[in-house]
Amino acid sequence: MYADASLHQPQGRWQMIFGVNTLPQYRRQGHAERVLRRVIAEARTVGRAGLVLTCKDELVRYYARLGFADEGFSESSHGGVRWHQMRLAF
Repeated sequence: MYADASLHQPQGRWQMIFGVNTLPQYRRQGHAERVLRRVIAEARTVGRAGLVLTCKDELVRYYARLGFADEGFSESSHGGVRWHQMRLAF
């Protein structure tokens, strides 16, 4: 999906998150968590099945605290990094 935006399905069952980034001076203040909780609530409200994202090793526990389950390594090799696929099903 990184390389082919035509794969986007605006009415798809799953909400995909491609990135959450906070400027260094604003990290560890809860901003990303508030944004994520809002996105989760909105996806639930509009009837999505849940959310899917990929993250690096060091963020698996962070997303797990928000209810995401680690499904193992993604097939994505974006940026030459191994990514975990995380899913939050409603």
